[in-house]
Amino acid sequence: MHRSLSFSLASGLRAMLVALLLLAACPLWAAPLTQADLKPLAEDDFDAKTAALSTLAKAPPAQAGPILKALQDDTLQYAPAVGMVRQDGDKLVDAISGQPVTVQADALEALTLNNSLRALVDSAASSMLLQSADAAVRTQAVNTLLDQPGSASREVVESARKAEADAGLRAKLDVIWANIVLADGNRDDRLEAIRILGRDSNPQSRQKLQPLLERDAAGKYREPDAELRGAAQQALDALRGDQQRAQLIGNLFAGLSLGSVLLLAALGLAITYGLIGVINMAHGEFLMIGAYATYMVQGVFRAHFAGAFDWYLLFALPASFLASAVVGFVLERLVLRHLYGRPLETLLATFGVSLLLMQAVRTLFGAQNVEVANPSWMSGGIEWLPGMVLPYNRMVIIVFALAVVAVAWGVLNRTRLGLFVRATTQNRTMAACVGVRTWKVDSYAFAFGAGIAGLGGCALSQIGNVGPDLGQAYIIDSFMVVVLGGVGQLAGTIIGAFGLGLINKFIEPFYGAVLAKILVLVLIVLFIQKRPQGLFALKGRSAEA
Repeated sequence: MHRSLSFSLASGLRAMLVALLLLAACPLWAAPLTQADLKPLAEDDFDAKTAALSTLAKAPPAQAGPILKALQDDTLQYAPAVGMVRQDGDKLVDAISGQPVTVQADALEALTLNNSLRALVDSAASSMLLQSADAAVRTQAVNTLLDQPGSASREVVESARKAEADAGLRAKLDVIWANIVLADGNRDDRLEAIRILGRDSNPQSRQKLQPLLERDAAGKYREPDAELRGAAQQALDALRGDQQRAQLIGNLFAGLSLGSVLLLAALGLAITYGLIGVINMAHGEFLMIGAYATYMVQGVFRAHFAGAFDWYLLFALPASFLASAVVGFVLERLVLRHLYGRPLETLLATFGVSLLLMQAVRTLFGAQNVEVANPSWMSGGIEWLPGMVLPYNRMVIIVFALAVVAVAWGVLNRTRLGLFVRATTQNRTMAACVGVRTWKVDSYAFAFGAGIAGLGGCALSQIGNVGPDLGQAYIIDSFMVVVLGGVGQLAGTIIGAFGLGLINKFIEPFYGAVLAKILVLVLIVLFIQKRPQGLFALKGRSAEA
């Protein structure tokens, strides 16, 4: 009898162990759906609809999946005599069992869901896809749930966290889980949720943690647990530090980006102004000409070489340089040569040329802006931190500006033309006495400076629309860069351009773009009062005269 009793106990223990194993192997879904669970979706009570969608989200996927899909497709309807039905091909079936039903068309009632309820439906449908074998499907489901983590089922998310092998998706699932358990989890889960949200630099995480530190009307903390409050405060401090670093990096990049544009706009002006001393008010129009040359090359590639469109910039660069250089050469030969030594007449003449060039472009291309598209390799950007994207086109322009500076330095310091330009800049009379044809040097240097401005216009076309007034936005800033850096000084132009760009972008968040420009102008005026020659003084007898 004792042996029989032992055998019965062993059999019972084995049966209990098998039952526990079966329960552990089954997913943590709620009880099967009934028509009573779905009936509130056809009523007008918003809270009842929300509760029904919550029940649907926790139902077995085999039942809930088709219903959620029907809700997303607006093919779920209500028939008072049958209950919820959905469209399956050309027939109506019971929403839960999938069995065909016969219902008169006039007996069907459409369901009404507002945007917030539809968001709950999308989140619930995404929860069903978290266990998909397709990584792309799981990624889309996780990203959808990140927008409304509170609508996801805790059991589903926990199961997906354990099964997910991809580290990036698992980190996002951790954030979703933390949002779910932060409000109603146990103490240990809430503490872990705070730590997870503290590592997530998304601004929405800060909004979730902030209520833990709020006080009620009596001045008491709404969260009684001091350890949870301390963890929340530590996480918020870390998030603020991340946001400050992101803002600093964003301002630095924006300043460098603006500085590179100013450098391209001012580099040619520094060469011509330093050599001839001409205040060329038409310099901005050389930028415009280069931008429109890029637009024309783009049109040729779209019409005749569509397959090679991504490489049109390789042909637009020489085209923009040559177009602006030719116009600059003609302007110097026909107008400026006869006005040397008369700065007021030169200023008025170049201002008139500026108006003529803008009107000519309006006549040829119209007064409206034209669009110049980025090649595919310049589209998009790098998301360094949440909410901060570094565009590829801006990064390319920074590198391009430095490359143009290197080319200009090579021309001025490693070529015969550069030698003549430097000699004429330092002492025109002495250069003429040793056989330098200064009038030719003037023409070639002016054309070279105008060509560099054309390259700047090509770059500008990649970050904004191209219009007849494009150059007017940069002419004043270009003169400020040249004056700040020192007339005719390449190093001064580089430092002045990037310096002005960085100062502008660090002042703008506090005072706005307009006041930032005014403050920069005031700072430059004060600086010139103390150092009229700029950052780098011109060397040579001309500077001493």
